[in-house]
Amino acid sequence: MQSRAVALMSESALAGNLTALARRAGVPLLLPVKANAYGHGLAEVVAVAARHPDVWGFAVAVPQEAAALADLAPGKPILLLTPPTPEEVRPLADLGVRLPVASLAQAEALPDHARAHLKVDTGMNRLGARPEEAVEIGRRLAERGLLEGAYTHFATADEPDLSFAHEQLARFASVLAALPPVLAHAANGGGVLSFGPLPGMGLARPGLAAYGYAPPHLRDRAPLTPVMTLRARVTHVHTAHAGESVSYGGLWRASRETTVATVGVGYADGYPRNATGHAEVLVAGERRPVLGRICMDQMMVDVTGLPVRVGDWVEVWGAGEITVSDVATWGGTIEYEVLTGVGARVERRAAP
Repeated sequence: MQSRAVALMSESALAGNLTALARRAGVPLLLPVKANAYGHGLAEVVAVAARHPDVWGFAVAVPQEAAALADLAPGKPILLLTPPTPEEVRPLADLGVRLPVASLAQAEALPDHARAHLKVDTGMNRLGARPEEAVEIGRRLAERGLLEGAYTHFATADEPDLSFAHEQLARFASVLAALPPVLAHAANGGGVLSFGPLPGMGLARPGLAAYGYAPPHLRDRAPLTPVMTLRARVTHVHTAHAGESVSYGGLWRASRETTVATVGVGYADGYPRNATGHAEVLVAGERRPVLGRICMDQMMVDVTGLPVRVGDWVEVWGAGEITVSDVATWGGTIEYEVLTGVGARVERRAAP
């Protein structure tokens, strides 16, 4: 069966981004590959990143991702970023997964062969131990020989105002100063691009930046290229006559005879429905508007004057004329949500 939509993952773009970010950070990378590698395809991304000399290991959000990753990248360190349930601790430790610890109870529940990364909440107020609690937890882990690393997460490192990020960094540094030497990491993509090398850090964790995206004010800090190109096939070509409407609700009405291509991608595949009325795609190298309401499985495009046939590919987004940033803006959302929303029925393929 032919795929109606394909997400192409550029191996060269990913490798180039990893090199650029490691150079900017001055340390190896702990690459986040949660949420199917930010929608890009876990297997496709890991096949490149596991061989990259600047990638120390991988970070995931849930135990299922850790288990899948252990099969894809045997021998590479894997850090689980969110707390496991008590029943999951030993199986994860048996796989060699590094476990997050943010309480004395979690520390005491670890088996003797576990490796732990102390999670310090320096102001994100999502997960982690407060600095005044983290030191005691870290010391307990160190006494048992389980403490490999410590980490925190910046809340505002991708903003122009870095004052709160500096406060977070100072809180984290105070914890590190009270512990034996550990593998410390704090910088997400915004942190890497905003700060560059950070004193005392052994790793960096750039997420979205590794896949080619950064806030406009940080784009000159490292040469990044979007990794994913999303293409979809034309499934039908027809004519809408003047006065006829297209799609649900009759939001768009033809003012002239219009050649319409139906394209096999919709909001069930991750394209934001809220981009209705704004969206464009590339057809035969030309930007063309999406007509009317975006559907669950399809969208309709004005291809008047173009030699379009059923089976042709349309570029929905990529690294050039139309990017995920454009689609996110049209949909009133962020690149993270668009990329991670790419559905399971969109085929993932590696590309050069």
